[in-house]
Amino acid sequence: MLCCMPGVAFVPALLVSWSSAAFIISYVIAVLAGHVEPLVPYISDTGTKPPESGVFGFMINITALLAVITMYIRYLLIEKQNESSHFVRSSCNMFTLCIGWMGCTGMGIVATFQELAVPSVHDIGALVAFGSGVVYITLQSIISYKSCPRWNTYFVCHVRMAISVISCIAFIPMIVFASKVSMTKIDWTPGEKDYTYHFMSAICEWTVAFGFIFFFLTYIRDFQRFSLRISTEIHED
Repeated sequence: MLCCMPGVAFVPALLVSWSSAAFIISYVIAVLAGHVEPLVPYISDTGTKPPESGVFGFMINITALLAVITMYIRYLLIEKQNESSHFVRSSCNMFTLCIGWMGCTGMGIVATFQELAVPSVHDIGALVAFGSGVVYITLQSIISYKSCPRWNTYFVCHVRMAISVISCIAFIPMIVFASKVSMTKIDWTPGEKDYTYHFMSAICEWTVAFGFIFFFLTYIRDFQRFSLRISTEIHED
């Protein structure tokens, strides 16, 4: 079904479906194995112990790669649209792409350096991934408004900005509550010390993560009218 989509719409569709599966599959395995409590663990908690750690690391790294490709195609799409409309500076488009790729790098760090093994590196990667991701979708929302009404509908722009605002609002308490958690562990139970901070931070983390997923879902319509062509020239001596 993905391959039947017009243009390159299959790319964000694959990113959305794959990343959703990465979160859900790791969560289900971790819960069934008894490694985490079912009630809102951190996303990283669901990929810390084997066997879910292998699944989590593999699928999140693929997610990061798909995000890199999706962001680059989005960059090319804006550049092409900008040739006739001139609604945004090319430098701003490039800056947004670089911010997005920073987030993908952070995602790769999260997948590679697990929470209990190297917590400091893992936390830095998570901060880069979520922080850069929030900045990226906010900038893309602004660019979307600038491209209206020729290249985007105001409805899509409103949806993207709403997702960006919700993600920004959730990102701040996610960091604040996480900073108040005094221990690194994955087997949290209600009533123990710092559980409330952990619980609130985890809710915000899942909100931001699925905010990214829903944001990339809005790319599908734009990518339907954009195709990549590879030309091959053969020179005879």
